[in-house]
Amino acid sequence: MTDPATLDKAYNFIISRLVEIGQAPHYSELAVELGYPTEDGRQVLHDLVSAGSPLRLHPDTDLIDAVPPFSNIPTQYRITVENQQKWFGQ
Repeated sequence: MTDPATLDKAYNFIISRLVEIGQAPHYSELAVELGYPTEDGRQVLHDLVSAGSPLRLHPDTDLIDAVPPFSNIPTQYRITVENQQKWFGQ
């Protein structure tokens, strides 16, 4: 299990990236951010889910599906903030 400080850093990176560009990072990008090998980045992602974070993975994959209230998959619910429409809601 990944230590709590690393889980916090990973979650913060994921949320920040979602807010910044409207898309959650791939676990390989998370690994680079944490200075870990790619496989460890994937494991951190799964540890976040196991630790009870609101982050959800797409079924049977290692890809982020949603971090409520944001959806990483386009939906009919578009979110606009300060005239920028780059997010999708659940």
